Amino acid sequence: MEEKRKQSLKEQLKAVNWGSLLLTFGALIALSFLLAWGLNSLVDNLEVPLDEYAWLTYVLVFVMSILANATVIAPVPFAISIMVAAATNFNPVMVALFGALGGSLGEMSGYFAGRLGKKLAIPEGLVGYSRVESWIQKYGAWAIAFLAAQPVVPFDVGGLIAGLARMPVHKFLPALFLGKFPKYIVMVYAGIGLIDWLPFLKS
Repeated sequence: MEEKRKQSLKEQLKAVNWGSLLLTFGALIALSFLLAWGLNSLVDNLEVPLDEYAWLTYVLVFVMSILANATVIAPVPFAISIMVAAATNFNPVMVALFGALGGSLGEMSGYFAGRLGKKLAIPEGLVGYSRVESWIQKYGAWAIAFLAAQPVVPFDVGGLIAGLARMPVHKFLPALFLGKFPKYIVMVYAGIGLIDWLPFLKS
């Protein structure tokens, strides 16, 4: 049994398109740098009083996070890039908080697609589907929190399976937020650290 499990994991790792994954990660970093540089330049040139417009930034992060996450089987690098750029001038924890709230609400689209029985929304032969399904069946909300916290695999599959399994919304949504919030905090601070490390991006 253990040998079969290891073999299955090896096959899944081989099936991952690592080139595409690295390209997406590189594009995410580049876009974050570009947005941060643009925002810093705008603030410097217009001499904008940041404290007065903080709420608007948080609302923007919230809305963009909803839109980016309200898709099925799709990554969300653009929303994370906006969060990193916003966090260079505003409270990083608040940025992550609003991003996690918006992202959690956006992921409900996949959940309700599964709830309505749309299993066909999941591509045939999707890598890791069976494993994710077994995790959710065994660990419930804790599996949702873990899937939302890890940064590699898009969460949409987890939402679809949770919907198909008829997991209650009052369990699904808090677990989703519990995973996304710390992940976004780590990503935001990591992005800020990378930006501060590059002199040409400093204001």
